[in-house]
Amino acid sequence: QVQLVESGGGLVQAGGSLRLSCAASGRRFSLYALGWFRQAAGKEREFVAAISWNGGATYYTDPVKGRFTISRDNARNMVYLQMNNLKPEDTAVYYCAADWGVTSTHEGEYDYWGQGTQVTVSS
Repeated sequence: QVQLVESGGGLVQAGGSLRLSCAASGRRFSLYALGWFRQAAGKEREFVAAISWNGGATYYTDPVKGRFTISRDNARNMVYLQMNNLKPEDTAVYYCAADWGVTSTHEGEYDYWGQGTQVTVSS
């Protein structure tokens, strides 16, 4: 069992930056792949980024490549999403998720989810 709690969301102007954090509790955190997903109002949840259990592999959706960076600290049971050059279309609720298995871009593969944190980017 893994519990996930996101933080770091807020309101930022276009071009600004935010760093989302996700604190995990539970056993064997370091063995889970971790991902960030987002859901904008009126839209389906979509994949943003994922990182393998040891941080050796990362994956990003095309719209955020070069702007977002996912990282993890297994000693502290934390995963992060650094978001730079934010755009209004990045506005969404961002969710952290844990996947027991291969690193995936598909939300159906993820076993545990946080409650989400709101990110709003003004133009």
